[in-house]
Amino acid sequence: MDGRHRDRAQLSEALTEALLESLAALGRAGAAEHANRIAARAWWALRAEHPREAQRINVLMHRLMKHETTKEQSMSAPENELDVRSIPPARRHELIFETYERLAPGAGFILVNDHDPKPLRYQFEAEHAGEFSWDYLEQGPETWRVRIGRPAAVAA
Repeated sequence: MDGRHRDRAQLSEALTEALLESLAALGRAGAAEHANRIAARAWWALRAEHPREAQRINVLMHRLMKHETTKEQSMSAPENELDVRSIPPARRHELIFETYERLAPGAGFILVNDHDPKPLRYQFEAEHAGEFSWDYLEQGPETWRVRIGRPAAVAA
């Protein structure tokens, strides 16, 4: 491999790495569909001359799609039910806190989990002491439902 070809390959790898990081962050920020559209254009541009880089983008596209599908399936209308049973455990608490942060005062959501989310409650107490409500609606043995709410603002 001559120096010029090697430099192009290294540049392609570095640009792809930066793109992958950016698209993953965009997906985590809730814009997985937008990230997938950008990734598809990059995949198309790379697939002929840089198939390895195109494959890396293809893998990310599938991860983004899975995240978007899981998110769509997790939220349902009436009381904003967040079912985390099909979400990888490492992502659950982050998603639950993101959902809580989006709540308006006086609103809530129902968390559906496959185990008692007591450790999560401890985290809420540490991070949002006195700023949340926690009401068990169902307590196992296979399914736990907890309504987590943001209390309405108290008049001064």
